[in-house]
Amino acid sequence: PCGADGWAQDPVPPGAAFVAAASYRGPGNNDTRSNKALPILLWWSGSLFPHFPGDTERIDCPRGSCLVTRSRRVARHRRTKALIFYGTDFRAYEAPLPRLPHQTWALFHEESPMNNYVLSHSPGIQLFNYTATFRRESDYPLTLQWLPGTGYLRAPAVPLAEKDAWRRKGYGPVLYMQSHCDVPSDRDRYVRELMKYIQVDSYGKCLHNRELPSERLRDTSTATTEDSEFMTFIARYKFHLALENAICDDYMTEKLWRPMHLGAVPVYRGSPAVRDWMPNNLSIILIDDFDSPRELAKYLDFLDKNGEEYLKYLEYKNVDGIKNQFLLEALEEREWGVNDMTLPNYLNGFECFICDKENTRVKEEEEHKKSRGKIPAPRPHIAQFKHMGCPMPTPGFGSVEDLSEGDSWKEMWLQDYWQSLDQGEALTAMIHRNESHQGRFWDYMHEIFLKRTRQH
Repeated sequence: PCGADGWAQDPVPPGAAFVAAASYRGPGNNDTRSNKALPILLWWSGSLFPHFPGDTERIDCPRGSCLVTRSRRVARHRRTKALIFYGTDFRAYEAPLPRLPHQTWALFHEESPMNNYVLSHSPGIQLFNYTATFRRESDYPLTLQWLPGTGYLRAPAVPLAEKDAWRRKGYGPVLYMQSHCDVPSDRDRYVRELMKYIQVDSYGKCLHNRELPSERLRDTSTATTEDSEFMTFIARYKFHLALENAICDDYMTEKLWRPMHLGAVPVYRGSPAVRDWMPNNLSIILIDDFDSPRELAKYLDFLDKNGEEYLKYLEYKNVDGIKNQFLLEALEEREWGVNDMTLPNYLNGFECFICDKENTRVKEEEEHKKSRGKIPAPRPHIAQFKHMGCPMPTPGFGSVEDLSEGDSWKEMWLQDYWQSLDQGEALTAMIHRNESHQGRFWDYMHEIFLKRTRQH
């Protein structure tokens, strides 16, 4: 789907902003102030505003109310206390300057780190005061945004006899379904190597070697909307290659949760901390546990031929099969829901989180003023590296040294990652110098480039 600015994005998670009800007001409170007295929160990214179709809405949150708007006319207003940025749309060279001392910057970024590597470096993420990202360490974590609840994991699997019958018809044990090629995790390079040792049926544009049986299944919207015919088809596979498009702690998408829902074992590479969130100790196969694609293929072949061993990976679907208390508590404690109309979605939830923070800050500033300095002014909260902090991309197979000079992955993603660091540093320098002219961004970039060159 495309946002209002026409930018493409991965499928929208269940319960995401685009279905937010315009009438969402919050849980209610006893704030009696008129709209003219409320703090204003400005959604800077026009393509994301959870109160469609209006431009401005009053929200009533636990600690107080706020006005939220997407109208940039109020950007410099003294009552505009927070600017909320959508990470995918945030461009260092377009940031609103000068940065006003009375405003906090909030970041909402549930999407892949590849969408904006500026946020994976300290200078980039520390531009923000509050964050909602996929990392559990962020102020308002969105880690389980693709997991509606334990019921989703417990959905019954296709019986093993049916999966074995599917194999006898000539289908492979392993499914790969990917049409977004050339990504930072370089997944295709790994899968290409794996294909030398085991049959992988690949239906997407990447490493395409098999056709889906009907026109309807070939329609990409069928795949992204969890169409029942499509789900029935892919559920017959024993293993799904679940490789995220970028590697970062806690970045886990439908590529992981959907096969678990269907009862196909994910062969996973993505969040290095993925085990923390798994329903039990044996529910996925981690690519990085194997020395090579050949070793992984051997193990998948063993499970393919030994049904009893294979079924151990699906025991989490049994009654009381979900043993992980950390996962159960995280699902229980999160304030937002996925496809759950009784709870706010995470966009409205983050909005209220910021509203409450700003109302608290306003009160503390008033107390500081009244006390003539006896009560200290509130200290700004600054986001930390671990709120995003994703590592440098590495090749999907082999090492950087093995790659040829003209390798497109190396030229594209390593350059993007390091140039993003420079962009974060340039914008930080502009803010520190109270720069008001965005056009000077590239002068600052040039300055940083020269400084780096001299250091080397």
